[in-house]
Amino acid sequence: MPRFSIIVPSHGVAGRLAQALDSVLAQSFGDFELIPVCDGPGSPAADVAAAHAERDSRVAPVHSPPSAGLAGARGAGMRVATGAYLLFLDGDDILLPGALAALHARLTHTGDPDVLPFAYERAPWWEGEPTQPAGPLLAQAPSGVFHPDRAPRLTGVQLPAWAAAYRRAFLTERDITFPEGHFTDIGFGAAVMARAERVAVLCEAVIRHHVRRQGNRLYLPGEHHTELLDQAERALALAPELSAERAHALFDQLFAAVLKTAGHPRRLPARRRRAFFRRASGLYRRHRPAGHRTPGGSLGVQHRLLATGAYAAFRLLRGAKETAVRAGERLPRPRGLRTRLLYRWQLRRPLDPNLAVFCAYWGRGYACNPAAIHAKARELAPHIRSVFLVEADQAHAMPKDVDHAVIGSRRYWEVLARATYLVNNANFAEGVVKRPGTVHVQTQHGTPLKKMGIDQSTYPVVAAQTGSFAKLLGRVDRWDYNLSANRHSTQVWERAFPGSYEQLEYGYPRNDVYCTATAEDVARVRAELGVPEGKTAVLYAPTHRDWHTGFETGLDLEAFCEAAGEDVVVLLRAHYFYDRGRSKASGRIIDVTSHRSSEDVCLAADALVTDYSSIMFDYANLDRPIVVYADDWEVYRETRGVYFDLMQSPPGPVAHTPEELARIFRDGTWAGEESRELRAAFRERFCEFDDGRAAERVVRRVFLGEPPEAIPPVTPLAERVPAPAATTLVRS
Repeated sequence: MPRFSIIVPSHGVAGRLAQALDSVLAQSFGDFELIPVCDGPGSPAADVAAAHAERDSRVAPVHSPPSAGLAGARGAGMRVATGAYLLFLDGDDILLPGALAALHARLTHTGDPDVLPFAYERAPWWEGEPTQPAGPLLAQAPSGVFHPDRAPRLTGVQLPAWAAAYRRAFLTERDITFPEGHFTDIGFGAAVMARAERVAVLCEAVIRHHVRRQGNRLYLPGEHHTELLDQAERALALAPELSAERAHALFDQLFAAVLKTAGHPRRLPARRRRAFFRRASGLYRRHRPAGHRTPGGSLGVQHRLLATGAYAAFRLLRGAKETAVRAGERLPRPRGLRTRLLYRWQLRRPLDPNLAVFCAYWGRGYACNPAAIHAKARELAPHIRSVFLVEADQAHAMPKDVDHAVIGSRRYWEVLARATYLVNNANFAEGVVKRPGTVHVQTQHGTPLKKMGIDQSTYPVVAAQTGSFAKLLGRVDRWDYNLSANRHSTQVWERAFPGSYEQLEYGYPRNDVYCTATAEDVARVRAELGVPEGKTAVLYAPTHRDWHTGFETGLDLEAFCEAAGEDVVVLLRAHYFYDRGRSKASGRIIDVTSHRSSEDVCLAADALVTDYSSIMFDYANLDRPIVVYADDWEVYRETRGVYFDLMQSPPGPVAHTPEELARIFRDGTWAGEESRELRAAFRERFCEFDDGRAAERVVRRVFLGEPPEAIPPVTPLAERVPAPAATTLVRS
C-alpha cells in the first residue's frame, strides 16, 4: 500500500496539468500513486495524463464526466485510491519540492492522525510575492497531535480541501465523501473536522496554489451561488456534535462567506438576491448558537440585518458599494474629441443583431480565418450584414463584392459600436468597448511553436516589442470564443491568453481549402503565380526573427536552385511583417510575399521549406513534403522561446546548412519514406480538426446559434482527401 494517493482533478486546466503531474513525479519521496482524473478518453487532459502514465507506472488515470463536477472527479479518484493518506491537488497547482517528504515525516512523528492540515503558498497569477493565507490559522494550533476541541477555529470551512492530508481509513470508516454541487469543500471540510479525533498541522508550505487571472470559477456570476447555502446548511447540521466554542466558530465562518456573497454586486443574478437573503436569514435564526456574540464594525451591521431579515436596508448598503465600484470604472475611448463623441453616441444606440465586423492582421486586407468565415457566412447566414475593416493603403485590394470600412474613419467607429458579432485573427483597437450582447470571436492565425501571449514575458527581446501585457489581457477579456486547430493549441491558448472565453476546437477556416480544392484550382493558382509547367515549386517561407530589423532570407535561393536540380523553382514568401505590396521575380525565384492568399500559395507548392514558421502546421494538411531549414535553432529557441522541440518531432527532414538542404532535394530525401513517416506523425498531432468544414462549424455555432451537439463532427484524418499536388507524390 503506497503512503500517499494523490488525486488530481483536471477539468478545464489541461494547459497546466503537465506541470502539476511533473511536480509530483519529481518529489524526492517516491512512495505514492498519482491519480489524474480526466473528462474522458480523448480529452486534452486525458492525453496529457496518458503520456505521463507511459513514462511512470505510478500514474493511474481515471475518468469522470464533466457533469459530475469537482465532487464527482474527486470521488472517482477516492474509489480507486489505495494509499494510506489521500491528497488532493488541483490540476493547475503544484506540489512544492520536498513536500511529500515533509508530510511523511510529520505524519510519522505525530502517529498518523486522522487529518493533517498544512500551509500552502498562494501565488499571484502574474507578479508579486506568494503569500501563506493559512499560516495565521495553523499557527494557533497545538504543536503535537490534538483533539479539534483544542483548536476551535480549525473548523474545516476556511481551508480548501487540497490543503490537508486525510487518512483514507478514517474517511471510509466515517463515510465522509464530497457532497455534490458547488462549494463542495465547505461541506467536506466541516464533516472531516467534526468527526476527526486526532489532528495535527504542518506549518510548512506543501502546495503552491496558482491564482487564476480570471479568478476562481466558483466566484463567477451565476445561479450556482445559491448552493453555498446548501453547503452551509449541511455544515450547520453538524454543530450539535461540537463543543460550544467550535459551534460558534463554525457559525461565524460560514456566515462570513454567506454575507460576502449576499453583498457582492455581481455574483448573484438580480432576480435571486432577495430569495438568497431570505433563505440565509432563516438559516441564521435557526442555527444561531445560544449566547452568540455579534461581531463589531460593518460585519456586525450585516449580521444584524441578516438576523432581522431586513433586506431593504441590506440592499441600500450593497447599493452604496456598487456606486463606489462604478465610479472607479472608466470607459475606453478613441482619440480625438469628435471621434469620441461620435463613438459614445453610437454606443447608446441599440446593437444591430445582423451586423458582423471582420478584421485580419490589423487591417491588412481580406485574408486568413476571418475571410473564410465571412465567405461561409454569406452562404449559410445570408441575413448577416458583414463589414471588413481595412487600412487605407490596402482598401484598393479588397474584393469588389466585400463591404469594407477604412480603419479610423467615421464608419469604422459606427460599425464597431453597433455590431453584434466581431471577428478578428488579432485584436481590435484598444478603445473598442465590449458591449453587453456582443460576441467576439478570436480566430488566431497559426498553431503556436513559439511562445505567445503572457508566456513571452520571460523573453526580454520579445517582451520589449509586445508592449503592455496588462493591455493585452484587457483585450483577451473581450473574447467570447477562441478557435483552435488542434489540442496542442487549445492547451497553449489556455496558458498564454488566460480568460473566460470558450474554446472552439473546430479547426482553422482558412485551411478548409486544403480539403476542398481541386486539381483545376491548383493548376489555376500555379498559372497565376507564374510557375512554369512541369517544374517542382518549392515554397520557401521563413519566419520573423525578433532580433532582426528587416527581412533576411537566411539562404542563397539562386544557389539552392542550382544545387537542388534544374526542375526546381522557389516561391519566396517572406513573413507578412515584410509585405510591402510588391512582388518580383528573378530567374528561378518567384516572390509571392504580397500575394493576398497564403492558402493559394501553399496549394501551388509541391513542397515547403521553412524554419520555424507556423505555416508548416497549415501546409501539413496537404500531406505534401516539408523540409525544416534550422540554421539557428538554438538561438531562436533561447531568444524567442518555444513550446516543444521541433528537432525532436519535425514534419520532415531537417537541414542545418545550405549544403544539407540542397542534398535533401538532390537525392530525393525530401519526398522519401522517412519524410512520409515524419509527416504522418506530425499530421496526426497537429492536423486534428482541419477537415474542410471549420468555417461551417463556426458559422453554425456563432451566427446561427446552433447548440454544440448539432455542429458537424470532425472527419477523421484517415478519411480526408487533401487537394491534389501538381507533382504526383506518394502520400502518407
